[in-house]
Amino acid sequence: MTDLTFAPSPGAAPASRMIRAQTAYELRTLLRNGEQLLLTLIIPVALLILFSAAPLLDVGAGKRVDFLTPGVLALAVMSTAFTGQAIGTGFERRYGVLKRLGATPLPRSGLIAAKTLTVVAVEVLQAIVLCVVAFALGWSPHGNPATVILLLIVGTAAFSGFGLLMAGTLRAEATLAAANLVYLLLLVLGGVIFPLTKFSGGVRSVLELLPISALADGLRQVLQHGAGFPVRDLVILAVWAVLGLALAARFFSWE
Repeated sequence: MTDLTFAPSPGAAPASRMIRAQTAYELRTLLRNGEQLLLTLIIPVALLILFSAAPLLDVGAGKRVDFLTPGVLALAVMSTAFTGQAIGTGFERRYGVLKRLGATPLPRSGLIAAKTLTVVAVEVLQAIVLCVVAFALGWSPHGNPATVILLLIVGTAAFSGFGLLMAGTLRAEATLAAANLVYLLLLVLGGVIFPLTKFSGGVRSVLELLPISALADGLRQVLQHGAGFPVRDLVILAVWAVLGLALAARFFSWE
């Protein structure tokens, strides 16, 4: 009798291998996208160099680069976890990519894990590039690196939740416009480049509750002023993270 045993045995690859393959695909796609590179690397680096080298604004006592670097790091997190992820996922949803991936052995949890790993990998690259540029400009960081990492993780969760919520509920074109508009507004109003002390008391109190403001301020408290644990900023970010991820899980539509 003929042996019909297949070698290797047919079937889905292990989940870890599928996630690695999808992560590699997501990274290649992102790095080939000129708009994404502009958002994630070129704009943050350009802002850091421009405002650190030229006295275009008053950032208070101390070196400009010490004030600007934490804010630009926060902007980099927002550009990847929120703006880039919202736009990329929105167009994947529109073109049916997510629907087709749903028909593959890759589970939805695996797709989310791959996207999360992609965001983290890009953020690591951003942090390395920005820190190298900042050190070249004379940056003198302080504080506990573990607290910085915690702030970046919670901030990433906050921005990711709302990025996925936007991508999973709006049309791709609307997501593109809305994500870029939010990016520009928070760049100006979130304490990234311009100190929130420039705003009046009532307006400043509201702006301080924004996730970008909390992340920039928390990083600044640690890296510029050597604070131990910015509880208020972490609480604000945690609230945004829980709210955004809960809404995304509830309303995200894959088709």
